[in-house]
Amino acid sequence: MRPPDSSQRPSEGCTGLLEGRTALVTGAGGGIGRGIALRFAAAGAAVAVHCRTGVASAREVAGRVRDSGGRAVVLEADLTDEDACRRLVGEAAEWGGGRLTALVNNAGVQPTRPLPGMTVAEWRSVVDTNLSSVFACTQAAAEVMREQGGGSVTHIASIEAGHPAPEHAHYSASKAAVVAHARAAALEYGPHGIRVNTVSPGLVDRDGLAEAWPDGVRRWRGAAPLGRLGRPEDIGDACVFLASPLASWITGHDLVVDGGVSARPTW
Repeated sequence: MRPPDSSQRPSEGCTGLLEGRTALVTGAGGGIGRGIALRFAAAGAAVAVHCRTGVASAREVAGRVRDSGGRAVVLEADLTDEDACRRLVGEAAEWGGGRLTALVNNAGVQPTRPLPGMTVAEWRSVVDTNLSSVFACTQAAAEVMREQGGGSVTHIASIEAGHPAPEHAHYSASKAAVVAHARAAALEYGPHGIRVNTVSPGLVDRDGLAEAWPDGVRRWRGAAPLGRLGRPEDIGDACVFLASPLASWITGHDLVVDGGVSARPTW
């Protein structure tokens, strides 16, 4: 049986956790990013919804936030451009009244390509999008957060950081580096009150996934102790927690959100 649509569920336990705060979510126009942005809004945060090309989807997310009584703005930027990353963070902070409480580095790509035939250009395209943008956005956000006395940065990594899949060498390597970056950043930014963590999702459901990859979905559900795929809102709830006062003594941590798949033995 397909799990119920969690986008209609209230965010139990999250309401008010981020009241009066401002968050920037990159790649927030669809999929996991949409779930994160909507969960931040449900927790009371004003949300800057970033997109690169999916402007219509980002506007739809912002509209849902406003319809529920929240504040949202759509900001466009190509995160493979360092200057664009800095401009995006600056615009989000300016919109937030000079403050940026939380950054969620969610934007990323996941192409498939066998490693023997992979070109350097293909490798760089993934690394620049998934890793270099995280570095640039975090550095820019930390400058704002340091002046205001602290903040929270969360990178969306993947369980593939430690369990690579075939044809995902560039993706898995970029996500492993994202986890390492968060730990390094936690060390250097911690004295300024800035916490940096990662969330590593397992397989998250999306429209058409079961039809496009029926065998994989079946195997995942069979392997997951909780018996289902993830929902974007599951990842959003983890990000809200890490950005909230409930996680005030958590930094340099990788929070795995995979329904228990990683706990299953391989023998």
